Parts: sequence; structure tokens; C-alpha cells
Amino acid sequence: MLENNKMILTATTANSWIYPEVKNWAENLDDLVKDVVECYEAGATIAHVHLPRGQEVETVNRIREQCDVIIQGGMSSDIIPDRKGDFEAKPDMLSIILNHHDEHFTQIRVNRLHTLDELEEYCIKCKESRIKPEWEVWNTGSYWNLNYLINKDLLEPPHVLTLFFNWPGGTWSPPTADEYLHRLKYMPPQCMHTVSIMGENQTKIATLAISHGGNVRVGTEDYPFIKKSVPAENNAQIVARMVRISKEMGREVADPSQGRKILGLK
Repeated sequence: MLENNKMILTATTANSWIYPEVKNWAENLDDLVKDVVECYEAGATIAHVHLPRGQEVETVNRIREQCDVIIQGGMSSDIIPDRKGDFEAKPDMLSIILNHHDEHFTQIRVNRLHTLDELEEYCIKCKESRIKPEWEVWNTGSYWNLNYLINKDLLEPPHVLTLFFNWPGGTWSPPTADEYLHRLKYMPPQCMHTVSIMGENQTKIATLAISHGGNVRVGTEDYPFIKKSVPAENNAQIVARMVRISKEMGREVADPSQGRKILGLK
């Protein structure tokens, strides 16, 4: 599944919901586009972007004018009607959670059900728009829903997953080796996975994933620090650090062109 053992690195550019005081992320469209381009230049394969509502098409177009990073539209907590602009913008990928949202952050709580009917509609709309789903996996129940969609012949492999750890709330799971290996054990066939770890255990689980052929997501949305208690200057610094770590572990990071082949993007 991995071309020459390349690691796919995703950069998250959104704000931190558990460290809102840090404020080392973009707060307007110009800075967001600049942030994405800098992440690409630092070695990111994918940019996970919360496309500003009402500016989705402009945001995607402006990023594509400056670099060929793979664009992954975020905000899976939103319902499909609220993501109309995401589909119109046609990012390469779209984040979709495979279970309900139950998150508890410093200044906000998110509770929203996502039914199987909604997930089926996502499959249909993504296929029509030629957008690759990126499925968020928060527990093994997510796999049941994924298998349901696969068995209904609604998806084409490879199935791209992001495994979430230590995101606070009712869908929390521990950022530990045994939890990661447990998720690997029950992962359906023809899947490739990325890990998203909120908090200071990020590097520990990220390196474990790299050693098991997985991929990594880093950035201000997940953990806005370069090391404990030291905020990063920007997302590019966070990306560059993980590029270096992956190289030292014997896995070069895929460029966007290589990433598209690995992910099966059209």
C-alpha cells in the first residue's frame, strides 16, 4: 500500500481547542493560505484545512495557485447541508467521522450524532464530486460502520483512515501503545491509516505508527507545541520536526504527487 515505504504527513492548520491561549495559528484567510503553503514547503503531504464558511472555493483555489499540496477539508462535526461549500470547492479529500461527536474542550462542547443514512449520503456525494473520503476512527465501533459501507459497495479502496487518540470527551481513548495496536488488530482490509494525537504523548504514538507503516498528522489543531510547554513558532516548524523524525526512522515523507498515488486519488 505504501509506495517505497513513504510516510504521508498531514498538517492541521486550525486552532487548538484545548490550548486556546497559545494562538500560533492563522486567524484570517490570507494567513491561512500562507500557513498551508509554508507547511507544504516544510514537507507536508496533506493540508487538513477548515475551509472558512462562505470562502471555501476561494480558499481551495488560492492554495492550488501556490502549491500542489493535497487539500483535505475538515470540520467533520458539521452536517452535510452546512458543508455545501466544501463540496463546491472540491478539495482532494473530505474528513468524515465514522461515529458520533462527543468532545469536551476548554471553551466549547461538541455533541452531534452521525447516522448510517448520513454516512451513506456522504459516500454518494463524495463519489459524485470525485472527492476521496478520509474516515475519522475514534473507536472500534467506527470499524463496524466502515464495514457496513464497504459491504454496501459504496466505497473504493484504499480506505483512508485517521485514528484519533486523547481527544477529550465521551469518545476519548488513551494515547497508549496498547490502544494503538488494538485499533490495528481490528482494522478492516485495504485500509491505510494516519494517527492524530492530542496532547504531549503525540511523539510517542506518532513514532510507534511510523514504525508500523502508519502515517502521522501534526499541527496546531492537535498539539500546538514543539515540545512540552514550548509553543511552536508556526505549523511549518511542527511539520519540519516530524519530517526529520520520520527520516531518522528510515521513512522519507511522500511529496503530494507520491501521496496521490498512495491514497488512490483521482
